[in-house]
Amino acid sequence: MTDRYIDVSLSKRGVHCTAKLLDDRAPITCEAVWNALPLSSDVYHAKYARNEIYALFPAFAPAEPPLENPTVTPIPGDLCYFSFSGTQLGTQAYGYGGASGVQAGTPVIDLALFYERNNLLLNGDVGWVPGIVWGQVVEGLGAMAEACNDLWRAGALGETLSFSRV
Repeated sequence: MTDRYIDVSLSKRGVHCTAKLLDDRAPITCEAVWNALPLSSDVYHAKYARNEIYALFPAFAPAEPPLENPTVTPIPGDLCYFSFSGTQLGTQAYGYGGASGVQAGTPVIDLALFYERNNLLLNGDVGWVPGIVWGQVVEGLGAMAEACNDLWRAGALGETLSFSRV
């Protein structure tokens, strides 16, 4: 199989990076994401996992991928896939408004980019939250990390995180 690449971007900040899909390690997840592209939604900065930005999407795979290539300690440049029920994220504590699509009983897909070291996927409400590592940034991580840090400090309002084929 030929290597596949995607563009990951923060549109308002005008920054992007290129990631290689890890088809050899997470083939089912890669295929599900690839078939759903392009994807774009409001970006959030992690509260618990530290150096992570992510966007939430309605479920798009015909069946949820199994937990292939899992991690609870993502490294810089990892793209991770998480699947949550709306019940898991639909509480006031998480702060997602109605516009995010998070509702009890509705599956929510979280596509995340980890941009720096020392991440730990441990949530005080539910415990360990393993993610599927389905991509790795191969170009542009430095500029993206600077933009992600700016997003953390200046805020995410009005910013979108987009994934598209290269």
